[in-house]
Amino acid sequence: LEPNLGIVEVRDHKSFVMADIPGIIEGAHEGRGLGTRFLRHIERNSVLLFMIPADSDDIRRDYDILLGELTQYNPELLDKERLLAVTKCDMLDDGLLEELRAHLPEGIPSVFISSVSGLNIARLKDMLWEALQR
Repeated sequence: LEPNLGIVEVRDHKSFVMADIPGIIEGAHEGRGLGTRFLRHIERNSVLLFMIPADSDDIRRDYDILLGELTQYNPELLDKERLLAVTKCDMLDDGLLEELRAHLPEGIPSVFISSVSGLNIARLKDMLWEALQR
């Protein structure tokens, strides 16, 4: 129930600090769930990584809800670079991944990952590193 900071090691002895902010739910900007207590921490980050599980009923809708909560809390958060990681992808075959790809939000770089199998974790770190360099 607390934001956690950690050091993420990338290639060539590079690293960055990452903040893991607990899940935001619909209505958080109004104090629902953990509310604005954690939304404040998001303002300090230069890149926002949205993580939505592959077994979501509608990844695009879930992303829109999260983005909407951030927008209602502070519209300036829309100025931050955003990335999307679809998690738990070790459960899916290539056909399902391609089907999911067609339903992802437009205009946001995305990657399918799995912490269990390590799928695309290095690619995600590279994407985050590149975003932080802009």
